[in-house]
Amino acid sequence: MNAVTAPPQAETITLYYRESSSDKVYQAAIEPAGGLFVVNFAFGRRGSTLSTGTKNSSPVDYATAKRTFDKLVREKMAKGYTPGPDGTTYQHTDKADRATGILPQLLNPIEEKEAIRLLKDQSWSLQEKFDGRRVLIQKQGDQVTAINRKGLVIGLASSIGVSAQKIGGSFVMDGECVGDVLYAFDLLEWDGEDYRPKPYQRRLVTLARLLDTPGVAHIEMAETTTDPANKERLFRHLQADKREGVVLKRLDAPYTPGRPSSGGPALKHKFYATLSAVVSKVNPQRSVELRWLPACRGSWIRESATSDAEFRASV
Repeated sequence: MNAVTAPPQAETITLYYRESSSDKVYQAAIEPAGGLFVVNFAFGRRGSTLSTGTKNSSPVDYATAKRTFDKLVREKMAKGYTPGPDGTTYQHTDKADRATGILPQLLNPIEEKEAIRLLKDQSWSLQEKFDGRRVLIQKQGDQVTAINRKGLVIGLASSIGVSAQKIGGSFVMDGECVGDVLYAFDLLEWDGEDYRPKPYQRRLVTLARLLDTPGVAHIEMAETTTDPANKERLFRHLQADKREGVVLKRLDAPYTPGRPSSGGPALKHKFYATLSAVVSKVNPQRSVELRWLPACRGSWIRESATSDAEFRASV
């Protein structure tokens, strides 16, 4: 006697994501449609009216719908969504053992006019925006852990780890890795005390004191200035030297993980704009013809040699 195969069933899942002020929900479902199936989704802020859509241009068989559904769920969970309603990032995913719960403060962009206005304001500091990789360093005892902008444990250059071990006490500091050097620009924790609620100026002073330790060759204090004249000089120098940009932070502000919907006490201005280009034609002798939109507003456009590339040139 042949076994009876159960008919395919509709399937649904609700995923959550909570980080700082973000509290989002994502729903996905396999739903019947005239003997076939579609994968529908809805997303938005928890408690608000959700935006909806479908992943299929037309109904498909169940096996195809299931593959689409499973891929969608994997992609969302890889970005930190979780089935748990508390929204703990990366919970119930293969990244759960790398999740630290330590998240960085993120920057909102501003135009050059606003950046220049803040140069004259003594309540704002100015630093270089480094073209590297955002890394937070946590030291507990002799153990040094590197954490990325998603709060996940990552690898770290051994030279930076050795420098971190030479600094006494436990801490969490924020910075940007460029090669084998970490340019530190903020302090989140020090010897068991949470420094996030403290004013940025206080955090900077303590960070500078920690880094003034013999042998800490691969962790450097990011140059910081608050004097209006010095800020303008540094701004013009970095701009002329074709650096990535600048960061402006309010000196009385606490360290708040995540990114506000607009504005905030931590801002960035880039000296170049980015755009995407595609190879429209492959020419003889290994050259290609590229097509891109008109240049975006900014001083520079970043360049690379890939087919889906960004370009750097004067505009």
